Amino acid sequence: MASACGGTLAMLDAGVPLIAPVAGISIGMISADSDSEEDIYLTDIQGEEDHFGDMDFKVTGTRDGITAIQLDLKIRGLNMDQIRKTLEPALKNRVQIIEMIEAEVPEPKGMNPNAPRMLRTQIHPDKIGKLIGPGGKTIRAIEALTGAKLDIEEDGTVYVSAVGAGKAEAGLAEVEMLCAEMKVGTIYSGKIVSIKDFGAFIELSPGTEGLCHISELSHGYVKQVTDVVKMGEIVQVKVILVDDQGRVKLSIKAAQEEPAEEPAN
Repeated sequence: MASACGGTLAMLDAGVPLIAPVAGISIGMISADSDSEEDIYLTDIQGEEDHFGDMDFKVTGTRDGITAIQLDLKIRGLNMDQIRKTLEPALKNRVQIIEMIEAEVPEPKGMNPNAPRMLRTQIHPDKIGKLIGPGGKTIRAIEALTGAKLDIEEDGTVYVSAVGAGKAEAGLAEVEMLCAEMKVGTIYSGKIVSIKDFGAFIELSPGTEGLCHISELSHGYVKQVTDVVKMGEIVQVKVILVDDQGRVKLSIKAAQEEPAEEPAN
């Protein structure tokens, strides 16, 4: 019964919303030796009624009703009067325990920072190989970076689990960023990873790059790519095209507001 009460406390402390708290108590009975004597009913504290008695009647439930019963008997059976005399103290004691539980943890106050978490997302099955990476390099890198564990199903379902706030969320963000479908018109934050005479290649997520042509670097005339961007710089870009081969074309100037024209003199 301690496990039933401890389970309720653990869930409340973890932040799990419950319809009602559940507590448990065990009522023992030492049956009368003769018709002139009455049965003795004991509330379980040390298990003596189980060792010396004839019954161990475990009852769990809420204030409003019973959720589970488990009964051990050393006698042939119980009559309805014995059952009634067992359930009455079981209810009284159960309510007392529930009151103590509620005094300790009145109600969940959001997910406990130390509680385990499992999040789920769906990626296209064609992206599974990209998420795993050569020899598992990519998935291991995400797990090392975030502290989360990734499990991938064949249909593209990805489970992200971790203990502690922020880890699973960070892992989920990495997965979704890596496997996201590039949408035309969407603005992303990317890193300059290569500079050529004709433009710059920008990494939008691990394994996903796009080209920003020199003509898309700025609203004004650009003589050299390095006049606008530098290696390793983080820039805002807009996806302006994704071709049939999956190549992504980007624009820095489209992600910026066009400068206002100066009034004529």
